[in-house]
Amino acid sequence: MAPGECTVLSSTPLQVLLYLNCWYFAAFYLAEVLIFIYKGISLPYPSDNLILDVVLLVIFLGLETLRIFYGWKGNVCERVLSSAVSLLVLLPCAALAVYYLLLQTFVLRLEFILSVVLLCFYALELLLGLLSVSAFARSAAY
Repeated sequence: MAPGECTVLSSTPLQVLLYLNCWYFAAFYLAEVLIFIYKGISLPYPSDNLILDVVLLVIFLGLETLRIFYGWKGNVCERVLSSAVSLLVLLPCAALAVYYLLLQTFVLRLEFILSVVLLCFYALELLLGLLSVSAFARSAAY
């Protein structure tokens, strides 16, 4: 490579996916809040379970915000550590998505569909994130 010439290693598909996931998670979160209001009013939801589900939803919001931030910055700045942190935080986020998919007290069909789409986002981001981290690591080795 000639002096002053550098290659861009950040992944455009990953960046687009993170951007879309940001908007999708906002819609997912709003829908879940409205669904919990509906469940609390119309279903015989035990109050302890409802409180647990809402607290997990708030934790989910924090983890997802952290994950998207580190994924975004790690990809744009081509940083291995930030991207790896994003991939590590992806695991509890995926576990929470599976919780909202299968393990709640009451799972509505809408929640099932929303969670499956979110898990599809996670699978694609995991694949693209691993490819990006490997590209960043190879570049740092040279």
